[in-house]
Amino acid sequence: MVQKIWNKILEKEEVRQNLSKLREIIKDGKNKEICKKIVSENGLVLEQLLKSEDAKTRKNIALLIGDLQLSVMQMQLWRAYEKEETLFVRSSYLIALQKMDMTAFLKPMKARVKELADMEIGETNGKHIREEMQELRKMILSIEGVQKHKFTGWQKLSEIILLANRRHLDIVFNEIKQLPDVMTSDAKMMNAGIRMKTAALDQLMEIRTWQEMLFLVNGMKTCDRDALKAVETITSSKLMEFLEDRHKGAAPFYFRVEVKMQDVEAKTKFVKKFVTTLEEKSGGKLINTTSDYEFEIRLVENKDGRFNVMVKLFTLEDNRFDYRKEVVAASIRPVNAALLVQLAKEYMMEDARVLDPFCGVGTMLIERQKKISADTSYGLDIFEEAIEKARRNTEAAGQLIHYVNRDCFTFTHEHLFDEIFTNMPFVQGRKTPVEIYDIYVRFFENAGKLVKTDGIIMLYTHDKTYVDKLVLKSGYVVLKKCQINVKEDTWFYVLKK
Repeated sequence: MVQKIWNKILEKEEVRQNLSKLREIIKDGKNKEICKKIVSENGLVLEQLLKSEDAKTRKNIALLIGDLQLSVMQMQLWRAYEKEETLFVRSSYLIALQKMDMTAFLKPMKARVKELADMEIGETNGKHIREEMQELRKMILSIEGVQKHKFTGWQKLSEIILLANRRHLDIVFNEIKQLPDVMTSDAKMMNAGIRMKTAALDQLMEIRTWQEMLFLVNGMKTCDRDALKAVETITSSKLMEFLEDRHKGAAPFYFRVEVKMQDVEAKTKFVKKFVTTLEEKSGGKLINTTSDYEFEIRLVENKDGRFNVMVKLFTLEDNRFDYRKEVVAASIRPVNAALLVQLAKEYMMEDARVLDPFCGVGTMLIERQKKISADTSYGLDIFEEAIEKARRNTEAAGQLIHYVNRDCFTFTHEHLFDEIFTNMPFVQGRKTPVEIYDIYVRFFENAGKLVKTDGIIMLYTHDKTYVDKLVLKSGYVVLKKCQINVKEDTWFYVLKK
């Protein structure tokens, strides 16, 4: 099939269409090596096709050379790119060249980016010039990598929103209030977080219960849903000043965009136009990339049909949960485990003996010990992989916890425990509701054999109805009961016999 199509190209029969057919049949990789062998033996033909009078033929042959990674044609591709006068074809050469080592062409690529940046862009040429510039920047970035900036703004006065669990914002708010010189008088709880001004970002890293830190930048707290107007708002704001004041080193800064809105089709169109226009209007000071970005522009649709605009800095190191090197599918998020500790801390004891009978990768026990030191902590799990991961996480956390690969229903210890603190199993993978309910029944039957008479049992659960039913049947007293996540219908219980 490949030879037949290539013969037609050699005979100048529907060249453009047959080049497209070749590209199509090598997509899955099956015919790629055969095609590469056949085509690479015809270097002169490839050069002639790159000089074809038909622009789409030039485009298709360039893309085919790239698909086949014919590095021997690298110089010919670059020369064809430099001579190309048809705008919509130019980016095709660059897409092809991206699949080869372009280090030797770094200097002329940078010169071309500068040339394009200084060019007057109109309605007729704008789309293609932006595409060419985007591909060039992508190539330069692949060679040089992102020259990341160091965050230095720990003591800069910043207006921020700390996103946290909506049902327990007061927990985070009260924790922050206990830190000296952190919260200003105008701090307030909002729908999804805490809005405040502070010049002590480093102290906020002591609080383990907030989820994300977002910055509000003067002049761009809201913007229009029209991409061009949104870019105008952002480029005329204090964004560059904000970035430069908080980092060592000058532009460019590398960004990504996150848009939260209902209309998916409108979102896709907005992002594409917004990104290319922002790069252009910033004069190369802001560069979009899908990896190694330094900050995120987050646009959230509001009830007025506009976007609330926030910035997330990935240069600001958040090391609160660095110990969590390993996870399994059922692992609780560390920030949620930290919240549970805060909710239960009044019932926890210093130097307690603590047991997690379904410990997974150890997150619950690690977070408990970070808040209140335990005398002895044990984690049990029937999955050996989870136990090994728990040991690695605990070592990274600098803690001592004993992990045992055993079913908690057959586990015995010479001492009874003061506390059980656990994330109960829930339906996932092959586990059925019947199997999960049986685990709950057996847990409540056996828990009394593991904890002291006045011991405390703290459960995070996805199955509130099971707990409510079995608590009554088993004679436990509910000391605390609160919902953690409405969407997931997760709850936290503190029980006592």
